[in-house]
Amino acid sequence: MDQLADTLRARMQRRLGRVVRRMRSKSRAGSAAVEFAFIAPIFVLLLMGTIEVGVMFFAEFTLQNATVDAARQIRTGQVQLANMTQAQFRQLVCNEISALMPCNANLQIDVETYANFAAASFSSPLQADQTLNPNLDNWAPGAECSIVLVRVFYTWTVFTPVLDSFMINMAGNKHLITATAAFRNEPYTTAVAGC
Repeated sequence: MDQLADTLRARMQRRLGRVVRRMRSKSRAGSAAVEFAFIAPIFVLLLMGTIEVGVMFFAEFTLQNATVDAARQIRTGQVQLANMTQAQFRQLVCNEISALMPCNANLQIDVETYANFAAASFSSPLQADQTLNPNLDNWAPGAECSIVLVRVFYTWTVFTPVLDSFMINMAGNKHLITATAAFRNEPYTTAVAGC
C-alpha cells in the first residue's frame, strides 16, 4: 500500500511539475506582451516627435530658401520696376513652399525699409499673449540703395501629443517658423551710379 501511495504521489508530482512548467512558459510569453504594451506607446510617441521635429526643421529651411529667393527680386529691383504688389510678392514665396506648407492665413510677410543699417530696428513678432503680431504685414520694398528687411512668419501647428510642450513657442499649440533677409538694394536704374 505504501508503495502504491508513493507511486501515485510521484505521478501527481510529475503532472503538477508539468503544469507548473507550462504555466511558467506561458507567463513568460505574457510578460513579453505586457512589457511591449508599456514600452510601445512611449516608443511610438518619441518616433512621432522625432519625425515632426525633422519636418519642422525642413519647413524652416524651405521657408528661409523661399524668402531669400523672393527677397533677391526686391534687391535687384525686379519687384519695384514691375510695380509688384504685396500679394504678388506673397505668391513668389508661396510658389516655393506650397509642397510642404499651405499658403494660407498661417503665412505672414513683413517688408520694411530703413535709411541705413543703424536705423534698422524690428520688434518681436510675438505679442504679450504669445500670438503673432497681425501688424507685421508692412510692404515697403524701397528704392535704390535702401536698406530692406524681409521677414516671413509661418505658424506651424504641432501635432505630437505630450511632447508638444517642448516644441511649441507660441499660443495655440503652435510653433513659429521665421525666415529673414536683410540687405541693401542694388542701384538698379541708370539714375543711381552707386550706393
